[in-house]
Amino acid sequence: EVQLVESGGGLVQAGGSLRLSCAASGFTFDDYAIGWFRQAPGKEREGVSCISSSDGSTYYADSVKGRFTISSDGAKNTVYLQMNNLTPEDTAVYYCAAELGGNPHNDLWGVPNYDGVDYWGKGTLVSVSS
Repeated sequence: EVQLVESGGGLVQAGGSLRLSCAASGFTFDDYAIGWFRQAPGKEREGVSCISSSDGSTYYADSVKGRFTISSDGAKNTVYLQMNNLTPEDTAVYYCAAELGGNPHNDLWGVPNYDGVDYWGKGTLVSVSS
């Protein structure tokens, strides 16, 4: 069974940092682009960041560029999202996602209502207080 298990969410003050982890199993890690979408109540789903472990290419939403850093550890089949300088606008449920053959250079995760994701995690809540 395919699993994407998120961890690292929590409550943090504005300006603080969190590190999300997504542990993948049940599929060939290097064949997928893996990263996060997020969704806050009343807002549309937003692609945050993803990475291809095969070549290290990355995608970042403009709203997080310069603050978030995604990385991949193939030995652990785990993707990390280091989130710095958090703001209340970052408050959302963050969902790990995996796309077969995904290419972060295509910026498809920035397309509204993008439906190319193959697998989803159950989500982890990030709450940023002002």
